[in-house]
Amino acid sequence: MNRRLTGAVTASIALAAVASGPVAEAHASGPAAPRGRAEVDFTGIVALSNCSGSLVRGPRSRDSDKALVLTNGHCLEGGMPKPGQVIVDRPSARTFTLLDRTGRATLGRLKATRVEYSTMTDTDVTVYRLDESYAAVRKRYGVPALRLSAARPREGAEIRVVSGYWKAVYGCKIDATVYRLREAGWTWKDSIRYAPQCQTIHGTSGSPVIDARTHHVVAVNNTGNDDGERCTLNNPCEVDRRGNVTVHHGTHYAQQTYLLARCLGKGNDVVLGGSCALPRP
Repeated sequence: MNRRLTGAVTASIALAAVASGPVAEAHASGPAAPRGRAEVDFTGIVALSNCSGSLVRGPRSRDSDKALVLTNGHCLEGGMPKPGQVIVDRPSARTFTLLDRTGRATLGRLKATRVEYSTMTDTDVTVYRLDESYAAVRKRYGVPALRLSAARPREGAEIRVVSGYWKAVYGCKIDATVYRLREAGWTWKDSIRYAPQCQTIHGTSGSPVIDARTHHVVAVNNTGNDDGERCTLNNPCEVDRRGNVTVHHGTHYAQQTYLLARCLGKGNDVVLGGSCALPRP
């Protein structure tokens, strides 16, 4: 994929390693929160070895459920899912670094037991199931999970993109919803296009996109057009309903997560089929 999404996993690691110090140190950018409203911080944010992520729960998740971590499909260990590929219930022992609310300190390590769901078809998402419940994580670290919104995000909404990898917060608005976003062999539906202020970089792949008003997760950060190329790796292009292709050099994108929220059922399982519109294996 491209930079945020770290394109190929190895590419993202290399690019993140050469990013400048000030980027890694930045704890906020873009517009400030309105007066009287708490700003989004690093609560529930995790860092992966090559990407960013977040501790999340759905509308029906219970405190006793095993906790979930959200990141990109292209951040999956072992390589990116192929076009059309959907991975479910794959064993995993991946670990995640849990940050404190300031992003300056590490609270501890979270460990996965399996990949609950992962794909880069229609969306770009990986969901890991942890070996601890939400209640256990909160008791141990004092950290609640971020809530996934089951509603579509609105255009013009103030958002924050919170990167655990870089310990940085990017602030801007949702500029538009893109009918189709195409990058190399992958195509994503109803992608979010950021306003120009959100200049996310490699290593921010998998960062939650948080509504600044509700503090709910509405999307997962995943790509941007690096070089102005047309529909190539790290250079996604927009495709409208008539098939017209547009390239926006330097523009960045995310994938909506309301479908995931609606597909989380009893026990925090991703329940495919029926009313769930996520791709199936």
